[in-house]
Amino acid sequence: MGQTTLQTDSDPQGHDGAAVQASPVTIDVNQFGAGGKPLHVKSESALQDAMRRLVRNKAAVVGGSIIIILYVVMILADVIAPYPYAKQTLVHQNSVPQWLLNVFPTMQPYAQVVNDYILGADYVGRDLFSRIVYGSRVSLIVAIIGPLISLIIGVTYGSISGFFGGKVDNIMMRIVDVLYAFPSILFIILLMAFFRSTFARPDPGTFTYYVSQLDNAMGGMLFIFIGIGMTAWMTMARLTRGQVLSVREKEFVEAARALGASNNRIMFRHILPNIVGPLVVSETLAIPGYISTEAFLSFIGLGVNPPTPSWGSMISEGAQMIRTYPNQAVFPALALAITMFAFNFLGDGLRDALDPRLRGTQ
Repeated sequence: MGQTTLQTDSDPQGHDGAAVQASPVTIDVNQFGAGGKPLHVKSESALQDAMRRLVRNKAAVVGGSIIIILYVVMILADVIAPYPYAKQTLVHQNSVPQWLLNVFPTMQPYAQVVNDYILGADYVGRDLFSRIVYGSRVSLIVAIIGPLISLIIGVTYGSISGFFGGKVDNIMMRIVDVLYAFPSILFIILLMAFFRSTFARPDPGTFTYYVSQLDNAMGGMLFIFIGIGMTAWMTMARLTRGQVLSVREKEFVEAARALGASNNRIMFRHILPNIVGPLVVSETLAIPGYISTEAFLSFIGLGVNPPTPSWGSMISEGAQMIRTYPNQAVFPALALAITMFAFNFLGDGLRDALDPRLRGTQ
């Protein structure tokens, strides 16, 4: 298959009777199929194919769009929020706008109408909308730090275990099994209780004092990151170990080893690039779990430090008066639910898009 040259001599003579030399016509037969129909062959990389299938997944596109909007809100919280999150106006406590009375008519005997607050005010007169906007920072930062810690610790641990195998793998995985035997949420609660009590009144100049100051500067999020990070990596370590055990026996790894490639080169140039897809998908699907863990810790009082807003702490405060002022619990819960649904939709879309069995399909 290549190029074919045809001689066209349908008009051997010109109109004046002079001989005309036939002109060659070159045809690339690779561009035509049966019956002379042109063939349009378009090649695309694995990443392009995955992106094409991801874009065609409407749920994933909706989830990704919501996540982008949420992060824009988080970054521009100072601009979007009409009031500071800690500003109290006691004369407006438990006030609601008029439209909320139409949605929740049960509040009419209790609430005072103040249209200055879009979603109403809480029990000390703080704007609910502003606190929900600022509360997005806690959940969305956890959605970044949680997977980051999990990937750093879990991938490193699992890669070492799976690559070297033998006794090293056996000892490392038994440690993970022991940690897995302890309930994760209970372990986090104990860790948070220990941190809160140990770093409550540290002596100035000590290590605990500086850690406590850093935690206060972060609004109480430092210990949340530590608590989540100490438990989130175990699942990632197991997954990474399984992927490494599978890929290290492939022919291209054996060829690299036969050519004298070092262990570092085999790991970073041949194994990790081929397992990064499942790891990213797994962490994306785990993000709602990190968000719910933070919300739960804030709900039971072991999360961020007041008055730093968190959707979990706002739900906890609103649940105490949900019969009289349901807006104080419903709207933070809606924000939390929408965020978790968005990450779930995006994770499902990434899982389908990066599935090698669907490569080249519609």
